[in-house]
Amino acid sequence: MPVYEYRCGQCGNRFDLLRRMAQADESVACPECQADGARRVLSIFASFSKTADGSTRATAGSDGGCASCSSSSCAGCTAK
Repeated sequence: MPVYEYRCGQCGNRFDLLRRMAQADESVACPECQADGARRVLSIFASFSKTADGSTRATAGSDGGCASCSSSSCAGCTAK
C-alpha cells in the first residue's frame, strides 16, 4: 500500500496516510483538528546520485523542499 500526503483545509495540517490506491481520493479526517475533507496533495521527494569523486548530490527535490526556489532568502518562500 502506498503512503499518500494530505493537507487539511481547516487548519492547514499536512499528514501522511497509508491507504489502498482505491482510497487515495476518498475524504479523510484531519488527525489534528478532526475536520472532514482533507485533500490529497503532491508529495515532494528527493533523489541523490554519486559524483565522480564519490560525494553525493541532490538531483531532484531537496532536504528542505526548496530545490527549485528562485528566492534569495527563505523569508520569501511560498512553500511553507
